[in-house]
This record gives sequence, C-alpha cells and structure tokens, in this order.
Amino acid sequence: MVQEALLRAWQRLDTFAGRASFRAWLYKIATNACLDALRAARRPRRGLPTTLVPPSDPRDLLAPPVTDPIWLEPFPDELLAGVETSPEARYDAHESITLAFLTALQRLPPRQRAVLILRDVLDWRAGEVARLLEFTVPAVNSALHRARTTLAKHYRARGLDAIRATPADEAMRALLDRYVRAWENADIDGLISLLKEDATFPMPPSPAWYQGRAAIRTFVALNILDGDARGRWRLQPTRANAQPAFAWYRRDESGDICRAFAIQVLTFEGDLLADITTFPYPALFPYFGLPLEWKA
Repeated sequence: MVQEALLRAWQRLDTFAGRASFRAWLYKIATNACLDALRAARRPRRGLPTTLVPPSDPRDLLAPPVTDPIWLEPFPDELLAGVETSPEARYDAHESITLAFLTALQRLPPRQRAVLILRDVLDWRAGEVARLLEFTVPAVNSALHRARTTLAKHYRARGLDAIRATPADEAMRALLDRYVRAWENADIDGLISLLKEDATFPMPPSPAWYQGRAAIRTFVALNILDGDARGRWRLQPTRANAQPAFAWYRRDESGDICRAFAIQVLTFEGDLLADITTFPYPALFPYFGLPLEWKA
C-alpha cells in the first residue's frame, strides 16, 4: 500500500493545489488506497490464534498450519527508526505497532480504524480527519467514539515505559539472559519461572495456542525441549513490534550448522512474560537482517 500510495501521488502530482499541507495530501492518498484495497479484496481481519480460537490441549497433536485467517506477522523495529507522533497522541507510535494493539485494531471496520489511527495515533484534529475522509465532524467524532469503545474491550494500554523495555535496561537484560539460558540449556523450570500464571503461547500459522504455566510446560516438554534438547536451539536477540524478540536457530544433526527456524516476540508485564508469540517462518529472517544459517 505504501508503493500504491506513492504511485498515485506521482500520477496526481498536478492536482496538489496547496490548500492543505503536502503531508496531509499524501495521508489522504495513502488512507484511500488502503480503504480501496480493503473494499476490493474483502479480506478477513488479521489476527493471532489467541483472539480467534480457544486454547488448545497441550497433549493433543499440534494443529497443522492454516492460511485462513491471514495471520499478523512480526515487524522489524529498524523500520520504525525516526517515526514519532505528537506527545498528545493517545497511543505512542511504538505502542501502535505492538502485536496486542494491532490485533485489537483489526476488530474495527476500515473507516473506524482509519479515524482512530488519524486521531489517536497521529493526533490529527477532528476537522482535519473530516476533510481527509470527506466526513462531517460529528460523523468523525461518532466513529471515533465507537472505535474507542470497541478497542477498549480488547486492548489495555500498557504505557510507554512498559513498551520501551530496551536492552539498555539492566533489569530487562538480565531477564532476557535468563530466558536465553533456559531455552538453550533445555531448562524447563527456568523457563516457566519467567511466565505469568496466565501467560499465552501462540504459534501462527498453527491455530493452536496454550495458556497458563501448566499447559505451556506440558507443550514445551513434549514438543520443543523433548528428549536430549540441550544445545538444540540457539537464540539471537532482535527487536520486533517495539518488543524484545529473538531469532531462533536449530542446530542440524551434524551439530555444525544452525538453520533459521522462527522469530519469537516477547510481551513482558513487569518482570514476567505475559505472552510468547512464535512465528516459524524462516523467510522472515532477511527482513530482520539475519542470516538463514551459520556455523555453530
């Protein structure tokens, strides 16, 4: 849609009359391009298993991957460099890219989604949004009210301090080090000690997901850290969706090569993990500037 918006802008450059800022003119083109795409494709909302199906029994076979619905995918933090919003915006630019926020946002109809992003993320005034979408101001305010009501049911803002848990924070660094050691040493007890009691563990494109320490322990023991798993996995730190993340590599049978396996995004609440979302898509690694394999 970025490419489509730039193409439309280039083709219509002679229509820019200067009555509004060039930035506002581009936002109108981009917003309409996205709304047109949503109308034409009638695509289902993107989401994560935690929002679409009930939790799975960890003793059952892992549900096979599905492509309908279309799943959300991780977004490299490097692409957020320099993106800022007004301090008055309801949602900071970094919060607006977290998996939880994006999942909740998908519940909104397209125009309500556009209004909420323009008003609460970009901090546009109601009159500006009305002109962009060719609404009346009361219609914008009504759409914003409905959007906020729906979003509040499915999303609890965590605040900027909770989102910007960077490796520079020594406490967070220590937690992430413990997390890496637990997986690489096949220390299930160490891993479970880092989880909230009601933590979640989804793995799109499989619709299966697990909730709670007991269920996650059982699933991990049976499927990931089963047998002699010590040294099987290698984790490399990265950042995705303004959250701590890891690139997972699996050591091959020879023990000489580690191959790309998954991108994993972590959601902390305080000093415990509330969610671990694993995306087993090696094709994502180049977007994060990560190699597909390396010598162990």
